[in-house]
Amino acid sequence: MTTTLHIENTVHDFVAWKEVFDKFDRFRAEQGVRSYRVTRRADDAHEVMIDLDFDSPDEAGAFSVALQKVWATPQSQQHLVRHTPPTMHELIEHRAF
Repeated sequence: MTTTLHIENTVHDFVAWKEVFDKFDRFRAEQGVRSYRVTRRADDAHEVMIDLDFDSPDEAGAFSVALQKVWATPQSQQHLVRHTPPTMHELIEHRAF
């Protein structure tokens, strides 16, 4: 079963935020992230949603704790206006057409 950690951010500048986000790829992989999706609102590029996929709720929960350290870094603080607390979701069904 896949567990997804869902995060919503408001950022000052999407391009600058994404550059910093990309620098944490190795960290995400080391923390058990199997895949992720980054989306943003079509009518407001400052509103960004991130879905991080894990093999288990325990891994997602541990990453949520580690994420607090990432958000505390000067790089993250510089680019984030606000973020929501991560929420955990279980994938029930995925269908592609």
